Amino acid sequence: MKVLIVGGGGREHAIAWKVAQNPSVEKLYCAPGNAGIAEVAECVNIGVMEFDRLAAFAKEQAIDLVIVGPDDPLAAGAVDALEAAGLRAFGPRANAAILEGSKAFSKDLMKKYNIPTAAYETFDSAEAALAYLETAKMPIVLKADGLALGKGVLICQNLEEAKAGVQELMVDKQFGSAGNRIVIEEFMTGREVSVLSFVDGKTIKIMTSAQDHKRAQDGDQGLNTGGMGTFSPSPFYTDEVDAFCKKYVYQATVDAMKAEGREFKGIIFFGLMLTAKGPRVLEYNARFGDPETQVVLPRMKNDIVEVFEACIDGTLDQIDLEFEDNAAVCVVLASDGYPEHYEKGFKISGLDRFKDTDGYYVFHAGSKFDADGDIVTNGGRVLGVTATGRDLKQARANAYAATEWVQFENKYMRHDIGKAIDEA
Repeated sequence: MKVLIVGGGGREHAIAWKVAQNPSVEKLYCAPGNAGIAEVAECVNIGVMEFDRLAAFAKEQAIDLVIVGPDDPLAAGAVDALEAAGLRAFGPRANAAILEGSKAFSKDLMKKYNIPTAAYETFDSAEAALAYLETAKMPIVLKADGLALGKGVLICQNLEEAKAGVQELMVDKQFGSAGNRIVIEEFMTGREVSVLSFVDGKTIKIMTSAQDHKRAQDGDQGLNTGGMGTFSPSPFYTDEVDAFCKKYVYQATVDAMKAEGREFKGIIFFGLMLTAKGPRVLEYNARFGDPETQVVLPRMKNDIVEVFEACIDGTLDQIDLEFEDNAAVCVVLASDGYPEHYEKGFKISGLDRFKDTDGYYVFHAGSKFDADGDIVTNGGRVLGVTATGRDLKQARANAYAATEWVQFENKYMRHDIGKAIDEA
């Protein structure tokens, strides 16, 4: 079996690592990949949005399965293009990936089908948004409607901040066309939990829970990032929360998409807020989370290729998802200055330590080979150092110990990933 993975970040490295464990996979490609992915797959210099080139390569190499990782190509119709070329692809088609591609769409869907979420209004003009803010309760949340690399969400404490946020999103276009429309919603308080799921259009299978840390600095301070670390499982995702979400959120979302003529096959990521009034949906993603994938997949017992195939074939009801009775923590090693201004091209040392150490993993997010064949930094988020343990406290201690194995100039990380574990 030949497999092509589309993407080049930490999420795709974790997927590639898991796919490579399937003994029937004789050849694994990744486009464009990175220096870490190159250990388990042949990297191909094709961009994630180059659908024609991806399809041509896949046909030329007789690829049996294409797995599309990132949000942008999914929302833009990568799976549609691959299927039109006669290829077998894993991921939602564009009309289903809108679940993530448009915040306004997903909020309207939740309202229509009574899926619990925050109260909200949608605006197409800055003037209307500003007028609404004059009478709105603070704090309040502003969200760019479109895709913004996980960063287009502003939590505004007062009217002045909220007005500045509208300016940033809708007028200054800090996130480009993603801010042409914005959603303004009530500010919710509580614990955040991420729940990934496999979906085959009608059946949904829930993976183990996780919790991401979005802010750049310790104590959840600083700017929003793509994620600075995560842990799994979440001690706050109780049996009661699980029962509530299975009744009112998970299957309800799959059924709603089907009822709308947008059958969803692939991954639905549920971002939940555990409020005093019960769980509420913060957001949907239409793909694996990053860095949640880096702690969920090392705990997954199943052959991931079999699960992907079941999602495509509509036979997910025949799969029994199983996860190890342990825990995992991922600490992101970033370039100092991320997510704004940072330098790259620094040599990374210490990676070999992970090759022979069970329960420790390093997933590359932003790395490449330089002219001398050395692995160097090539992004804001560089590596995801993941470790497992018998429980979350041990996994956290192991992960932070492993961060010391790796060195590069301007290395930066948060030191409180999973600190919430101590408060559970």
